Amino acid sequence: MRKFLFIIIFGFTCLSAGVRLKDIATVENARQKPLVGYGLVVGLNGSGDRSYGSGRGTIFTVQTISNMLERFGITVPKGQLRTRNVAAVMVTARTPVFGRSGTQFDVTVSSLGDATSLEGGILLMTPLLGADGTYYAQSQGPVSIGGYNVETIAGEKLRKNHALVGRVPNGGILINPLPGQAFDLEQPIRLLLNDPDFLTASRIADEINLIYGGYTVDTQGLIVTSRIARPVSAGVVELSLPDSITTQDDAVFFIASVETLQVEPDIEARVVLNERTGTIVAGGNVVIQEVMISHGNLTIHTTQRPVISQPAASFSNAGQTVVVPVTTTEATEADAQTAVLAKTTTVSDLARALNELGLKPRDIIAIFQSIKEAGALNAKLIIL
Repeated sequence: MRKFLFIIIFGFTCLSAGVRLKDIATVENARQKPLVGYGLVVGLNGSGDRSYGSGRGTIFTVQTISNMLERFGITVPKGQLRTRNVAAVMVTARTPVFGRSGTQFDVTVSSLGDATSLEGGILLMTPLLGADGTYYAQSQGPVSIGGYNVETIAGEKLRKNHALVGRVPNGGILINPLPGQAFDLEQPIRLLLNDPDFLTASRIADEINLIYGGYTVDTQGLIVTSRIARPVSAGVVELSLPDSITTQDDAVFFIASVETLQVEPDIEARVVLNERTGTIVAGGNVVIQEVMISHGNLTIHTTQRPVISQPAASFSNAGQTVVVPVTTTEATEADAQTAVLAKTTTVSDLARALNELGLKPRDIIAIFQSIKEAGALNAKLIIL
């Protein structure tokens, strides 16, 4: 019996406890800004950008080296520069979360010219700018590529991993931190959900109010719950700081305690199909209504076999042997296999039923699509 790859992911609703709030939401102030810069990697062993003797190599690499040497008081004709030990690169990174001046972070370097490898290179000091052109950080340090790309004189090549992209661990230093990193005690703090969902947002607000909301007694002697959190949308929960929070330290301790709250997020029912690899991933909360599945295969096999024929005497080529191909076509249809799934069938029941039919993964993908079209699949069908 054929087996197929069928992965079942059980949602958080199957667990007895929820997950930490910090695992499903982030604080709005904890944002990052993408950075980019242009620099040079030096110290390469002849694997840098090419130059062709006449100075007509990678033009921007030659121009950059010439400008750099002029800043050091050295003037060299561009036609005399050799760039095989130097490579022009683009440097990309993101500002660290809640970073301050002097905070270090990793940067990625990518070859911009026609270098063959960045192995053993050193990134020279490179300014890193934001999309608005603001100078935020600078980077410098040895490049780690985790591989190599070697070519011998005889033309043999030996390669491991991709040698034209590397990282500089802790090579970036934040110079100008992002504004607005501190908490404004007079303004509410917003929690951004990683996967926006109305039910999850309401559950987060209810849990925070239950733990930190407190109670007050109105003029009529009734107990009124004090709500400090409210869901603004499916992706945002607004949190007002209690009156007891008067300093930044208090706000940090309060947010840290809020992030440890256990919340049970609502997981959308999904079935993910990958036709290229034949992989099927279904959530544990996927429900299938009553449906009948019938599967059968039709195979058409065509063959040709040569037949020796002797033409009649009336033909012009009488007496000559002629080979005539004879085509035979056979059609074979396998017996249809039928399975009936009851109402509210779970993914486990469906996996067991399809496995009994002996189907291949791509057949199962087609069946899932048909079940969705029949309106019996109560889940979102995602095809990669």
